[in-house]
Amino acid sequence: MTKKVLLVCGAGASSGFMAAAARKATKKLNIDIEFKAKSESEIGEHLNSIDLLLIAPHLKYMIDDVKGACEEAGVKYGIIPQRVYGSLDGQGLVKVAEEHLQGGDQ
Repeated sequence: MTKKVLLVCGAGASSGFMAAAARKATKKLNIDIEFKAKSESEIGEHLNSIDLLLIAPHLKYMIDDVKGACEEAGVKYGIIPQRVYGSLDGQGLVKVAEEHLQGGDQ
């Protein structure tokens, strides 16, 4: 079953580039994870349709704000590492997503 990952940043633009890089990597690696990107203001609209929420590193201050909503919705969450985000490392993001999805921890 396809796992759904939502990436968020301020306006959704940089996370859009990150999601595109991750989609390219999933195709190359034959991994069944779907990446989408939205702005931070759209998180609430999508929590019930995703498995993992990943926040851009420059918005890490938001993690405490979304933690409760994610836990309530049964959605795992995390912060995209700066080294992955800054270099638009699609394969690195896929690895980060897999670790969050497979791990028991948030």
